[in-house]
Amino acid sequence: MTVAKEDLLKQIEFIKEIDKIKYIQRRTKLINSNRCENDAEHSWHLAMMTLILAEHSNEPIDVLKVIKMVLIHDIVEIDAGDTFIYDTQKNHTNTANELEAAKRIFGILPTKQRDELIDLWMEFEEGKTVDAKFAKAMDRLEPLLQNASNSGGTWAEYNVPYSKSI
Repeated sequence: MTVAKEDLLKQIEFIKEIDKIKYIQRRTKLINSNRCENDAEHSWHLAMMTLILAEHSNEPIDVLKVIKMVLIHDIVEIDAGDTFIYDTQKNHTNTANELEAAKRIFGILPTKQRDELIDLWMEFEEGKTVDAKFAKAMDRLEPLLQNASNSGGTWAEYNVPYSKSI
């Protein structure tokens, strides 16, 4: 089998695997809706927000790189599960579990793509670069917009104090 064919088979396997992101339910409800979004909808929305709002970044960003970050940042939840941002019972530093998930899921891909996606995922998680900061800002802005459109949405449902909702 040729390397190109092996790579294609790995890429197809990865594409099939990440379809599972559609089944990861988030607690935040869609704008003006009672239905909770899933991780795929969330990631798509962040990618569109990045495309539309990039001009408002305080510093120049690499839009394609940020779009890649927001599209892949929650793929690890296929294995690690979603942690609700306002959950007071769960540990929000489950990076070890998420890194293990990243290595497994992105590891399905050919080496070059695997390394790129793991590096992008790590950059997002660390949140230190301008691109990662913008990606994280989009990740925080989307639920804010959703909750504001739903009379407080999950903020009201889970009694999130105002000081934690911003």
